[in-house]
Amino acid sequence: MIKILVIDDHPIVRRGINQSIQDINDIIIAGEASNGEEALERIGMENYDLAILDISMPGKNGIDVIKEIKAVKQALPILVLSMHAEKEIVLSSLKAGAAGYLTKDSAPNELIEAIYKLYDGKKFLSSDIINVVIQDPGKDYEELPHEALSSREFQLMVMIASGKTIKEIAYELALSTKTISTHRYNILKKMNLRSNAELIRYAVKHNLIDW
Repeated sequence: MIKILVIDDHPIVRRGINQSIQDINDIIIAGEASNGEEALERIGMENYDLAILDISMPGKNGIDVIKEIKAVKQALPILVLSMHAEKEIVLSSLKAGAAGYLTKDSAPNELIEAIYKLYDGKKFLSSDIINVVIQDPGKDYEELPHEALSSREFQLMVMIASGKTIKEIAYELALSTKTISTHRYNILKKMNLRSNAELIRYAVKHNLIDW
């Protein structure tokens, strides 16, 4: 029996994953978590054969969650299931330790195939993600401005671009408003942007936020 931990802040997504595998006798959703902290707590208490993780969640950045999971359970395969299909996010996820990557519009049979592949110790990328990763193979990869951000800065950039205020972000992350403001200044400087409005336009253009 393949025991899976599903990590996603949207109940409807977790329910959808359950429905996708409900007729598969040797796969079971053994645990659910709505954020990174909860996921790490569950992993510390129970043994799972595989984790399915969303990149965009409140609290800890998804890339950081992958790294932290691998730090405590190196052998646990992680399958990213995300709405994001941008090359830089896919590559960052794989570099952090994910063994597979699917987009949320992938067919249920692809999800099941990915689960079996990762359980067998293999890698898996959905067909659309493969096309993203290998696009323009003859060109040198040009780093985008947001790729220069640290994991924490990227998390804050997404939160700011999503319309959250400094106070809201500070409360959610248990940090001071001064710390968030300093991070905001550094983010704008690194990305050569001048305002939140420019940051929002950039995030929308590169599909970094949900709408």
